[in-house]
Amino acid sequence: MGMSAGGGDGGGRRGRRRAHVMAEINVTPMVDVMLVLMIIFMVSAPMLTVGVPLDLPQTQAKSLEQDKTPLQLSVDIKGKIFINDTEVQISDLIPKLKAITDARGGLEERIFMRADKKADYGTVARVMGQLSGAGFKRLALVTEVEQGT
Repeated sequence: MGMSAGGGDGGGRRGRRRAHVMAEINVTPMVDVMLVLMIIFMVSAPMLTVGVPLDLPQTQAKSLEQDKTPLQLSVDIKGKIFINDTEVQISDLIPKLKAITDARGGLEERIFMRADKKADYGTVARVMGQLSGAGFKRLALVTEVEQGT
């Protein structure tokens, strides 16, 4: 009836099994996160388009080389005037443009004018006349490349 101090397993190691280290990586949570991020980017990417939506006229002229972000002036179909994406009144157009161009390069700053092809011609002519009268000399009209001609 005596008990041995070493136990009946012959050394104490043979009967007890040690838990093995798991060497596999569970990628399911990472895949779930990546799918959610992909859906977020797919939904938000179309909303990142910058600019006022216009139906531009088409020409065969080549595009100009530009090394920095252009200053865009837009006239939409309703006659609203935009500097980049910000709507301005025609009375505020020249003071705001001068403030922007003074910070960027003065009156030699190139202004890209975009006008919807169904926009009021009088509004477009009035804007161009004000730009010319204010001393802006580098005005470029933006068009799309003509298709199928």
